[in-house]
Amino acid sequence: MTLLYAIAVAAVMAAGVFLMFDRNVIRIVLGTALIATGVNLIIFLAGRLGPTDPAIIGAGSYTLQDGAANPLPQALVLTAIVIGFALLALATIVAYEATRHLGTVNADDMNAARDDGDPFGPESGEGSSASR
Repeated sequence: MTLLYAIAVAAVMAAGVFLMFDRNVIRIVLGTALIATGVNLIIFLAGRLGPTDPAIIGAGSYTLQDGAANPLPQALVLTAIVIGFALLALATIVAYEATRHLGTVNADDMNAARDDGDPFGPESGEGSSASR
């Protein structure tokens, strides 16, 4: 069963890498989200799958009982989900604004817009002494 989960994680990661190699900015953002999901699944798998006792320390003891679930991967996955969602939200906003300002979703065309010059250069009037 663990082999099946490993194959599923590999498929999710491969789909994420495939999407990140595309020139479409939206697909790059979705590929980043898929890779973050794959990493979460890897961390989740590191905590052992299967029926285990809850990670509760009983009264009068100082350690977890044998066979208890490991709470560390659960905490790491929960933190990674929050960070991944924040990264996805930020990347989506940046991609939306770049698409809105440049009029394209193609990353090559966005790089071509960068080569046009500095919008805050001396030609724009903001940096010249005449505008002060």
